[in-house]
Amino acid sequence: MAPNDTRKVHTAETIAKELENDVCVKVSGSDIDGIPRGKIITKAKFVKSLEEGFGFCNVAFGWDMLDKTYDESVQVERGYSDLLAKIDLSSFRRIPYENNVPHFLFDFHDPIANSPFKACPRSLLKKAIKDCNDLGFAPLCGVEFEFYNFKETPESINAKNGVNLTALTPGMFGYSLLRPTLNSKFFDEVYHHCLAYGIPIEGFHTETGPGVFEAALEYGDALEIADRAHLFKKAVKQIALKHGIISSFMAKPYADLPGCSGHMHFSLKDIKTGANAFVDDGNEESAGGNEAKAAMKGMSDTMRHFIAGLLEALPSILPLMLPTINSYKRLVENNWAPITVSYGIENRIAAIRLIAPPTCPKSATRLELRVPGADVNAYLGIAGCIAAGVRGIKKKIEPKFPPVQGGDNGVLGERLPRTLKDAVNLMMAPGSVAREVLGDGFVEHFGRTRLHEWKQWETAVTNWEIKRYIETV
Repeated sequence: MAPNDTRKVHTAETIAKELENDVCVKVSGSDIDGIPRGKIITKAKFVKSLEEGFGFCNVAFGWDMLDKTYDESVQVERGYSDLLAKIDLSSFRRIPYENNVPHFLFDFHDPIANSPFKACPRSLLKKAIKDCNDLGFAPLCGVEFEFYNFKETPESINAKNGVNLTALTPGMFGYSLLRPTLNSKFFDEVYHHCLAYGIPIEGFHTETGPGVFEAALEYGDALEIADRAHLFKKAVKQIALKHGIISSFMAKPYADLPGCSGHMHFSLKDIKTGANAFVDDGNEESAGGNEAKAAMKGMSDTMRHFIAGLLEALPSILPLMLPTINSYKRLVENNWAPITVSYGIENRIAAIRLIAPPTCPKSATRLELRVPGADVNAYLGIAGCIAAGVRGIKKKIEPKFPPVQGGDNGVLGERLPRTLKDAVNLMMAPGSVAREVLGDGFVEHFGRTRLHEWKQWETAVTNWEIKRYIETV
């Protein structure tokens, strides 16, 4: 079995054999923004760390994506002591575009509390998966990313102050068979290197917009898909740099062009039977005259409760899906991005799209959350959805309105928060759903990092302001 096969069980002995001819190992974990933070270590140190982990400076959670340290409101140990990095042997893969160096993911552990670190994204997802498993279900998901590509380098972007960038290709060419030809080596390397890296891409094509690609990652177990989504961004960016290209997962690079989504698909597998738990088996509980149930023919009560839980939680967990200032500029009317708490059958304008027969095989019944942008930290986005859905199943929550059908938007739900600050205030409010399903420790840390992001925006002088006011006022 190849090292990139899903969740192969490894021991220290089997890993030692796998690394027989290696001299070093790459290890990394996810920070709160989803940015891989890691290092190369000697094989000897790696082997020594397998049982108890190794020290990793907690500044990884004490600074933002540009390495600016947070103020005192974000609580990290200010001496910047070490957290423990605990290696997950089942994450073993090799990086094909880096001389096949072995790569392992790790989780951040709090050595004082002797528990997973409160802000570790991967640990948060593991907890959500365990809560789902305790109900008898295994969460499955898939992730799609859209991303812009530019004929730029880090040096040229810096020289241009990030504006007036040259797109990889001009024009609007969604699903084009022409445009990939212009940069076929880059396009093909992304596909094949990702496959060799253990990130199979189910579908890869151009999306509408200058130099935009979209990749749909193969469906699978939630933790594995989150790992793949996390590493996919890194892989694309690294491969792009080798071709003199900058790939961007920013949600809305241009005000007048489509944004970049990070859609997520979900279903639950019955652990005992292996069947799709979102499919109505004909023995579902009675929901009386429930209008939503009547409209969701072929979908199970479990699916309906999961959806209702997600709908109820969505405003509260929104910062997990839309984590940056820019995220919210993608959610605008008439742009295929959802702006309300809503769900619909085969509706790509609603926040949640229900996918069921006759438009797919019964076994492929699932939901698609269309809210996240490509800037989402997949660990957090997937964790939030699963936790919200599990809450819905436990409490047997019912949707407050029926799903809209097809292109009919009908009466959609409440407007989603318009800014990061508004969304964070909902998340951090006493008694919020987010606090219930994610825990106070995580919400306090994550929420305050997002308020830090808002403060950076509030004091920034933008190109828009310069252009509008420099001469006129």
